[in-house]
Amino acid sequence: MAADWPQSDGFRKPRKEDMPCGMSGTSCPQGDRIAKVLSRAGVASRREAERMIEAGRITLNGKTITSPAVNVTASDKISVDGKPVTAPEPARLWLYHKPTGLVTTDRDEKGRETVFDKLPEEMPRVMSIGRLDLNSEGLLLLTNDGGIKRKLELPSTGWLRRYRVRVNGRPTDDTLAPLRKGMTADGERFQPMQVTLDRQQGANAWLTIGLREGKNREIRRALAEIGLTVNRLIRISYGPFQLGTLKQGAVEEVRRKILRDQLGLEAETERAADTASTQVKKRPGTVSRSRRKPRPGQAARSRRDAK
Repeated sequence: MAADWPQSDGFRKPRKEDMPCGMSGTSCPQGDRIAKVLSRAGVASRREAERMIEAGRITLNGKTITSPAVNVTASDKISVDGKPVTAPEPARLWLYHKPTGLVTTDRDEKGRETVFDKLPEEMPRVMSIGRLDLNSEGLLLLTNDGGIKRKLELPSTGWLRRYRVRVNGRPTDDTLAPLRKGMTADGERFQPMQVTLDRQQGANAWLTIGLREGKNREIRRALAEIGLTVNRLIRISYGPFQLGTLKQGAVEEVRRKILRDQLGLEAETERAADTASTQVKKRPGTVSRSRRKPRPGQAARSRRDAK
């Protein structure tokens, strides 16, 4: 039954083009938003892709577009800075052992080296899942798929991220209690953290800290609030993905079965990945593919202590 739309009191019957697609005979546009397609193809995140579109760097079927409110299909031709965008590869995920001294960004306004400058040339274009700051090291996840990036960065995902942290001082359980309860630092509220005091080593102490939010410099800021200075911070896990024995600066691709099991990717994605022709070649000391058969639900063995 058609809705009885009032014609007075500031209301009018909606025009057909104003109504949601699928109602009263209106049709839904085919395909996906162009920013989503660019993100899925590994060009950039959705937000960055929208900025690229507004800057006039994207052409669609030979014409420059300046609005991201465009749907595209497989038959459309997209170019970025004059270079054609190829069909997206199957979703892939890599573990990278980030060293200190690298920034986690595509470009740095200060000219500092980025993690992407140090990746093997054989690697496809990838995006980082979350960040590690300049002086932090350890596990950084990389992906060629914008959907995976968004899924793993969402707070609702709730995956625990674990860090080995060395601090200057002699903390006690009482000292660390505010971190476990949740606290405010610099006017920002931090959720409760999992904190273990592992050992005292001279003037320094080693802690293991787990958190689910990952706000900017959260651990350093929270510890500074209780009088402790971080002098080393190593991320050792991100959800089920472990740093394990991966050497500093090395990259290791996560097995497709683990991707499917841990991220809920459909079997079609795994089959498509099996037929993908692009592979990262092994370079001694830089890229390795795990030969270990992992236990179910585990990407690699965890390393308990960081030297």
